Amino acid sequence: MSYMITAERQSLLSTALSSVRSENAFTLALERLTTAFGYSHYFLLRAPAMDDATLTDLMVATSMPPAFIEDFDAADMLAVSPVLQRIRESVMPQTWHARKQYTFADITMPESLANLLEAYHVPAGISCPVHCGDGQRLILTLAGIRGNLAQSEINELYMLVLQATDAYNYLKTVAKTLPHPLSAREIEVVRWTAQGKTSIEIGQILSLSDHTINAYMNNAMKKLNCVNRTQLVAKSIRLKLIS
Repeated sequence: MSYMITAERQSLLSTALSSVRSENAFTLALERLTTAFGYSHYFLLRAPAMDDATLTDLMVATSMPPAFIEDFDAADMLAVSPVLQRIRESVMPQTWHARKQYTFADITMPESLANLLEAYHVPAGISCPVHCGDGQRLILTLAGIRGNLAQSEINELYMLVLQATDAYNYLKTVAKTLPHPLSAREIEVVRWTAQGKTSIEIGQILSLSDHTINAYMNNAMKKLNCVNRTQLVAKSIRLKLIS
């Protein structure tokens, strides 16, 4: 099956990315980009440094279920991912497949990682490293079940990834001028979470039920587009919402 994007669709994707003015529009544009190339999920990550240990700490946005991130980190897959290791040293898009015989790339996945990717129906993908305006490196990965991308598709995709980076830079700039994204109570809950407290313990400290604490936590995760509490704490520290 061919996933070659027509000039018309290329124009529509480009327009969607260039018109992003909110996180919701950014998410929708990434979802459209993903499906247009025949994939099912996307990951937007900070490029890993040598001392990074979990995917959770790197995650900016993803359409994958939280369980995948949890399973990935529980098995310490960041340390063995050949794609992420290669991106530390390369600025080129990296195509990959859980099983080497299905890809032209010289990347061999460890059996444990290949099994995890197949279990979540994302055995194939392409990871595109890009530079942000502040010097930070990001990786936009599209993953799912499809054949190899043609070189023309890779070139086409990379131009759109650069536009996605521009949209991300715009949102970061706007975010700096907006009011505080979390309420005082949400920050308080996140701060106690960062200190290792459970919902029940935080509820006892704040004289609230653990259900109420979980509600504050879920609201904070939605506002900061996080997949779990660990990422919420890490992102809150990066945004200087807590110290």
